[in-house]
Amino acid sequence: MIFFFTLAMSIGYFTGFNFIYRTTELKPQGIEENYNGNEEDEQAEEMRFKKPEKEILTTIHTHILSFSLIFIALCSILLAVPMPQKLKSFLLIEPFVSTILTFGGIWFLWKGIIWVKYIVMLSGILLTLSFLLIAFFIFKGLLQPRSE
Repeated sequence: MIFFFTLAMSIGYFTGFNFIYRTTELKPQGIEENYNGNEEDEQAEEMRFKKPEKEILTTIHTHILSFSLIFIALCSILLAVPMPQKLKSFLLIEPFVSTILTFGGIWFLWKGIIWVKYIVMLSGILLTLSFLLIAFFIFKGLLQPRSE
């Protein structure tokens, strides 16, 4: 059950990651344009408009809630996995910090504080690396032979 739960979470997470790649190209400028539009760029290949406040609030609300639930579930499983304690402690906290920084940063970016796009990008990278490490250690813990 835990194996398939973690697998399903991974498929869902990386489907979302693929969406982010397609909408931002994983670049700071892409992040900014995705939320604030690019109407002033006459040479833009695709015209984008600033997202309305209701859409930003819905995005932030749903992502903070769902990421919190995803990581509380995965981190609860991680508690039972044998691994270095310092790394485990880091992985039990980091995804929650990055969730707040990423989606809080999107709010500030949308409000016009443009340099926050770099924080959004960095915290998004850390969030994804944390997810990968957590899933890796869960799978490793499930698949390695147990000593009796």
